[in-house]
Amino acid sequence: MTDTVLAEISAMVSSLLETYGVDLDIGRDTTFHEDLGLESIDLVTLASMLEDRYGPEVNLAAFLAELDMDDVIGLRIGMLVDFVASTTSGVRQWA
Repeated sequence: MTDTVLAEISAMVSSLLETYGVDLDIGRDTTFHEDLGLESIDLVTLASMLEDRYGPEVNLAAFLAELDMDDVIGLRIGMLVDFVASTTSGVRQWA
């Protein structure tokens, strides 16, 4: 299941990066800030995409609030994938 979630989240993040004309390989160790250069507004957009795909139980804001500041700054795709996979079965389809 985590491979599917990784592919879906990678697609979501790639669509955000298109806004900036950036095309990068995204993996579990990719960081949101350092590697991707995403801003807080991008995380708000990603939160909306996650909720649309997985439902309201996947609450990015609540997930981030539970992390310490170093983990938020160093947030990796894999951390988000693990959170989503542990929160939901991923049954809904992402448009």
